[in-house]
Amino acid sequence: MRENEMLEKEDIFSKVLRAGRRTYFFDVRATKADDYYITITESKKFTEEDGSFHFKKHKIYLYKEDFAAFAEILNDMTSYVLNHKGEEVISERHQKDFKREDRGSESETTRSYTDIEFDDI
Repeated sequence: MRENEMLEKEDIFSKVLRAGRRTYFFDVRATKADDYYITITESKKFTEEDGSFHFKKHKIYLYKEDFAAFAEILNDMTSYVLNHKGEEVISERHQKDFKREDRGSESETTRSYTDIEFDDI
């Protein structure tokens, strides 16, 4: 095993975020000079037609000199999305078991057509 690979395996502090088919790994690691940096890894599971699966991983290396700017831009971007589109996850509407929250009274959202007479048509 190369020295870089061995150093990268040594995590100082880690957190995991599971989000559907994606998992995010946040790891604090040490440089050769014993300074710390962060890696953010996205791991996404893909299932093949035959039932087998594999993971695709993407990794970001974030060094201390970039922390403030990264955090500021991330905050700006997340605020922008939430301010313009709210917190509802639109893709959830396309899931089979999606049920919209009732935002109005029942009389506004539900109509009864059982009281219609033939002459009303």
